[in-house]
Amino acid sequence: MTILLIRHGETEWNRARRHQGRFDSPLTARGLAQAHAIGRRLAGLPEAIAAPIVSSPQGRARHTAKIICEELGGQRVLRLDARLREHSVGVWDGLTYSEIERQVPGIFDGDGGHPPEWYFRGPGSESYAAFAERIGHWLEEQDAALPVIVVAHGLVSRVLRGLYAGLPPAEALVLPVPQDRIFRLSEGRIETFDVEPQPTSLPGAGRSR
Repeated sequence: MTILLIRHGETEWNRARRHQGRFDSPLTARGLAQAHAIGRRLAGLPEAIAAPIVSSPQGRARHTAKIICEELGGQRVLRLDARLREHSVGVWDGLTYSEIERQVPGIFDGDGGHPPEWYFRGPGSESYAAFAERIGHWLEEQDAALPVIVVAHGLVSRVLRGLYAGLPPAEALVLPVPQDRIFRLSEGRIETFDVEPQPTSLPGAGRSR
């Protein structure tokens, strides 16, 4: 099994530090550049040549995946899988981190300012167990012989890599989730490929629709 795992490009809400969860916002110019650059980088990886692309159905991931498809060329089919949608923090979806902290003072106190348990404290938040279960079911279904390109979200990437590597939740939930990197999960190892976006040289690098 080989999984080429990608987080969607930067969005306007990412830039504003507004938590998206089940909601969406457009890719920024930088996010579009990241998606194009990732597509070009994937084109240089042998296992990506014929790999299907599977994406979260949410707009920011789907838009990123479509750009990657364009960069890879050919008649590539994009599949959507709802199990790869982002975790929801319930009523806190759509709020900035400052707005959440005003509702619950001290929620982000701790090492690094974002202790991982905060994701599961919001009223109506999806539990870690339910979130990990749906991602785990997707992971278990992957064919050991076929590589796949996956476009998803920050917390999905953390938990998927954590499950693959057998990490405890507290370690998985603080893994880095840059938007200009490809993670390759293969043969029990996780490798990374950095991608350098070049926004000024990319077509369609304006505000997304």
